Amino acid sequence: MPEHLAVLLPVAVVWVAAGLVAEGLPRPRRAQHLRRRTGWLFALTLTGLGLTAAVLAAGLQSPGGTPFDGAAAALALAATPALGVALVTVRRIRRLRAGAGAFVTAPHTPATHGLRAAAAHPLIALPLQLTALAALSGVLSASGLDLFTGPGVTGAAVTVGVLGAVTIGIRHALRHSRLTERALPAEAGSARAAGALHV
Repeated sequence: MPEHLAVLLPVAVVWVAAGLVAEGLPRPRRAQHLRRRTGWLFALTLTGLGLTAAVLAAGLQSPGGTPFDGAAAALALAATPALGVALVTVRRIRRLRAGAGAFVTAPHTPATHGLRAAAAHPLIALPLQLTALAALSGVLSASGLDLFTGPGVTGAAVTVGVLGAVTIGIRHALRHSRLTERALPAEAGSARAAGALHV
């Protein structure tokens, strides 16, 4: 196994695990379970950010040809979504954990639709999953299985990547919208439906 691939694999594994936990974050029916899962996601996110920053910093400081230099080059694509995670996602996860922690004295309390809607917000899962995909593409590139750099393939790969990111974002937005509608009071929901019918 190439040395730079050995450096990249733990980073990619952590980001993929964070993306999978974020995918299932709105599913728990009890506030205690939601708080526990949010804690896992918070720990994975901070670990992923720390590993990514360490690899990129080591790559910038090391001379060319070192394992860290190759790993940093392969991880460069993940730097932008990881920055989004650091600026947006971490704060939302921390607030969600605090909200679910309000029910810590009543462990069997159901998770409210408002909490689950906050857990399904696209700015939690989308940056994490984009970072995981970018880290995986870096692993493929480092392992020599880079299928997206052949002649005439780069443009198609970029298009597929953008469409995939948009699809993931729309999916998360629809799930968030559905849970937000459930969190609204019944009167507000019926008034909105009546207004739509009369227009």
